[in-house]
Amino acid sequence: MKKQWKGKDLSDQLWECGRATTVNHFNRAMDELKKINEEAHAWVCKIPVNTWAKSHFSGRAHTDCLLNNLCEVFNSKLHEEYLREYLIKRLRVVQKEIDKCEGLLNPIATTVFEKIKTDAAKYVAKYNGAGKYYVVNLNDQSCGCRFLEITGFPCRHVVCAIWDKIENGENAPHVDEWVHPCYRLSTWKAIYFNKIDPLNGRSMWPKSDCPFTLHPPKHRTQVGRPKKKRRRGVDEPNSQAGRLSRKYLAVTCSKCHNKWHNSRTCKG
Repeated sequence: MKKQWKGKDLSDQLWECGRATTVNHFNRAMDELKKINEEAHAWVCKIPVNTWAKSHFSGRAHTDCLLNNLCEVFNSKLHEEYLREYLIKRLRVVQKEIDKCEGLLNPIATTVFEKIKTDAAKYVAKYNGAGKYYVVNLNDQSCGCRFLEITGFPCRHVVCAIWDKIENGENAPHVDEWVHPCYRLSTWKAIYFNKIDPLNGRSMWPKSDCPFTLHPPKHRTQVGRPKKKRRRGVDEPNSQAGRLSRKYLAVTCSKCHNKWHNSRTCKG
């Protein structure tokens, strides 16, 4: 899509469509996208909406991540030659961080939820007397914005409603307890509880009884000079930091001082 249609307005509007948590918000964002570029809108409509828009997520994953960075990081580590050593080191580093933590939630969840509570302080709850605060239903633990359902974090509406219920003298659990258990510190500890034992070196491995030897595939050298720089995206600038691009610059000959050729190709 980046190669066919470019522009910041189109990109921002597409992100607006993906971040929408309700169907109504998504439909309005898609209408705005159609006004900007009808061809891009038609192209996006061909993609199953439940694979890229929050408004159609089931909520099973409890995350609002729209990128596949987690998969890319996981797959990159599968190519590590010493994967076992990497995992042993990773478990040790994370365990040190776990030992420093206190509270109900893990550090990242605490940071995210503190931002939500800061936003919730700007809201005012209106109680209807039946466990419902406007679009929030505390009995069902749901909200009309679907943020709680999608991410597992109580949204600012839910937090505001819980605070209002506590201020009115009613029994209500602490707001941190409404966060999904997958974000709790106890869950983080349970995930990294098991450790990987080290192994002896290859020289101490027992010999295999396999009747034939497995050889790696033959290495084929690619044609041309190997690339050392990463492949840039179509929307990234080609100029390097601290360097000016020589594109569209007139070359001046040091012999005849004329432009559009250098001294090596000078015929004057």
